[in-house]
Amino acid sequence: MKITDVEVVVLESPSDYGTAADATEGHGLRFSCLVFVHTDEGISGVAQMETQPHIASAIVGAPGETTGMFSGLRSLAVGQDPLQVERLWDRLFLGSFYYGRRGAALQAISGIDIACWDILGKATGLPVSTLLGGRRREDVPAYASTLFRDTAEGCRDAALGYAEQGFTAVKFGWGAYGEDPRRDVELVRAAREALGEKAELMVDMGWRPRRTAKEAISAVRSIEELRPYWVEEPCFPEDYETYGRLSDAVGVRIAAGEAESTTWSFRQLLERGRIDVVQPDLSRCGGLTIARRVAHMAQDMNVMVCPHAWGSGILTAATLQYVSFLSGETFLEFNVSADPISRTLVKESFDLVNGRVAVPDAPGLGVELDTDAVERLRVS
Repeated sequence: MKITDVEVVVLESPSDYGTAADATEGHGLRFSCLVFVHTDEGISGVAQMETQPHIASAIVGAPGETTGMFSGLRSLAVGQDPLQVERLWDRLFLGSFYYGRRGAALQAISGIDIACWDILGKATGLPVSTLLGGRRREDVPAYASTLFRDTAEGCRDAALGYAEQGFTAVKFGWGAYGEDPRRDVELVRAAREALGEKAELMVDMGWRPRRTAKEAISAVRSIEELRPYWVEEPCFPEDYETYGRLSDAVGVRIAAGEAESTTWSFRQLLERGRIDVVQPDLSRCGGLTIARRVAHMAQDMNVMVCPHAWGSGILTAATLQYVSFLSGETFLEFNVSADPISRTLVKESFDLVNGRVAVPDAPGLGVELDTDAVERLRVS
């Protein structure tokens, strides 16, 4: 089997959702993109890339060149065997070495990698979870991933609403959090009181407020009594030393890693940051190939793996395949946004049953693309 084309499709939401600061619910991205990998045997794979889509499109479509280290990703992929996923990953990484290694180039590689795993599953008739190493679970507990509201009452009402929908865990993050330390505690307290003692509450403090180690320690300690299951990204992503000092000083689990890419970065985060929960995002970290390596690394270090996944049903499907393969306790991050990109790209709905979401068992990622929805949202 050979790759005949790599196609990037840029999507734009037709609605105006305002800004994250104004929202009462996460509103999804205005722009997103899909990558399709096509083959000479008529099998195509798909993935969603969480990146700046116009830049990713340029990275994929740029021409090849003689040194082999400044090449566009399509030129590197065409003619290659998509079933040789690790060999292809190395080719894409080295072929974009002098302008890539992180950022949009790695995110574009992530998309191509996920699409090739989708092809591998379709070619073998197996779900990706089996190909990664085996399915350890058929369903996964899901947490509603949402924004902090501006008021304690707003957080309380939102938490009650998610509980009524069947969620047994909720993560509040960003939004109004980080502007006033006293209000921060009130917002978390309201969410905890609404959820009760049995449901899990995650808190994403967000890295935009640049906290010193002492500020981060103080912020986490101020909500420890409210029993957050974890506190996510209280430090700037590359500030591994502050993560380490924080992790050593508090009893709450510290979670991070959605911004990391390649195993080298994850090793730094785990060894120097000493976090408790590592959160690779499949569309950023280097795809399923890198996420699988991170899972093995984390298992050796006895660290929980719970991937970040805030995108469309395509990314949700890929993440479900990944979490099915994980050996330890984990969750599915469930994007509760109602925007068309989040909700309409696949025909599956990922319904909650007793707070859990079933892992697709069809070949590849296990979902069927809604081509009509893609064409309605497509702008290039």
